[in-house]
Formats: sequence, C-alpha cells, structure tokens
Amino acid sequence: MTTNAASTAPGVTVQGLGLLVATSLMWGFNWPLVKYLVAVLPPFSVRAASGLIGTALVLAIALARRESLVPPRGQWGRLCLAASLNVTAWMALTTLSLLWLRASETTILAYTLPIWAALLAWPLLGERPTMRRGVGLVLGLSGIVLLVAHGSPGESGVAAKLPGVAFALAGSMLFALGTVLAKRAPVAMPPTALVAWQTGLGLLPLLLLWQLLEQPDFAGLEAKAWAALVYGGALAFGLAYVCWFAALRRLPASVATIGALLAPVVGVLASVALLGDPFGLREIGALALTLGGVALATFARSSR
Repeated sequence: MTTNAASTAPGVTVQGLGLLVATSLMWGFNWPLVKYLVAVLPPFSVRAASGLIGTALVLAIALARRESLVPPRGQWGRLCLAASLNVTAWMALTTLSLLWLRASETTILAYTLPIWAALLAWPLLGERPTMRRGVGLVLGLSGIVLLVAHGSPGESGVAAKLPGVAFALAGSMLFALGTVLAKRAPVAMPPTALVAWQTGLGLLPLLLLWQLLEQPDFAGLEAKAWAALVYGGALAFGLAYVCWFAALRRLPASVATIGALLAPVVGVLASVALLGDPFGLREIGALALTLGGVALATFARSSR
C-alpha cells in the first residue's frame, strides 16, 4: 500500500526536537576537535578511526536491544546509497575542508544543508514551505553569509580557501540528498541496527583511503588526541547518528535539517573556546540571525 508523502509527514514533537538538540550539540562540539586532529593525523585516518569506535558502539546498542541485524531483501541498494551519502561523503568531504578552513567556517558551510534539503523536500516529499519557514530560512542563511564573509587579519584570501569551501558545500549537498531520500524511501529496519549498517558501510571507503593513502602515527598521539578521537567516535559518529535518524522519523525533513543549524552555533562557540577562533560583534550578530531563523523555521507549522 502506498501513501501520500505530504499527508503522512510527521509534525513537530517535543521528543523530536529534544533529539535534534542533542544531535546538534554532539556534532557542533566535534568540529573544533576534528580541526585539532587533522593537525596531528591525516584526514581519512581521523574519520576512519573515529568511525570504528562509533560503529562498534552503535552495534553494541543494537545487540543490547535485540534488534534484528539482517537487512530486508531488496533494500540493499537503499542502504548502500544512504551510507554513501550520509556517512562516506559527509565525513570525507567536510574533513578535507578543514585543511583549508577554520573549524567555525567549515561548520557553517557544512550546515547550509537546510537550503538543499528544503528545496528537495518540496518536489520529493510534498513538504510545501510556509511563509514563516521561508523567513526563518532567509534569517538563517543571512547569519551563515555574515559568518563566512568574516576574515581576520593575516588569514589567507578567499581564493586560497576555495577548495575547502567546495568540499564543505559538496558534503552538505550530498548529506541533504541522503536526508530527503531517507524520508521518501526508508529502509525497513530497526532504528539502531539501521544506523549500525549505515555507519559500517559508510566507513568502508574511509578505511580503504586510510590504508592506500595515509600512514598515521597513532602511537605518537597525546592523551588529548585520543580523547578527541574517542569523543568523535562514541558521540559524534555513533550516538549522534542514532539521535539524528530518530529525530528524522519524528520531524519533517525540512524542520529537522533547518533545526540542525543549531550545530554550527555550537561549533562556532566551541571553536572560539578551544581554538581561539575570532568572535566579535559580527559573529554575535550572525549567531543571532541564525538562532532567529532556527526558531522560526522549527516552530512554523507545515502547510497542507
């Protein structure tokens, strides 16, 4: 039996918003940690090592819940596509962008994903944008532009940052596509088992790139680097994905992805605190615009 995507789209729930906030906090705080890690380890090694930790944690949770780990027949294509978009592309491309950009810049650019998801959700899911959600999106994007346009004395020019900008935006677009496709054609599996499969499959190309291209010196890492790897794996790669897909089942795709703009706010503040990224009147104004956009977009009712 088929159903109309517009009529069956979930509404905004307190539980869904709570999961969304938890996801944003875990992902946001991880950006400055990854920026620190790519200074002491090659980029694919950083994500692959964290991914191994995260996948093991999610798999353990799925087993503890006694969820079936057997993918449904005929849905391997959906599963592999979701893993490649939501894990492989997102992790690889955004991590590469950190080689050219500050952590706060990559965070903000990566979370332009609401632009692409909101546009894709209309034709693919039938989620028509409301006036309030449109205003919220404009405010959020204004905050993003203001933050990205900011440059500090002594930093590289715009041209030198273009590879990082391209990688971050490409990762954002592909993640948004994966988000919308997950709503349109979900894989019929228990939630945690589904995340375990997606993170595990998405991790395989990163492991291959690690083995072929990089020679990380894990033995020479300091304790704080190991702590950052464990945080990135257990929380940002593992638990955050569980919360993200749980939120996605409880919220419209456009609300979930626009609400995820909280993550760059957390990422910018964490980058200021941990890495000394600049934070002045322009950044404060940009964060205010972004938060205003998130509030409007998140609590606007879906149109029919």
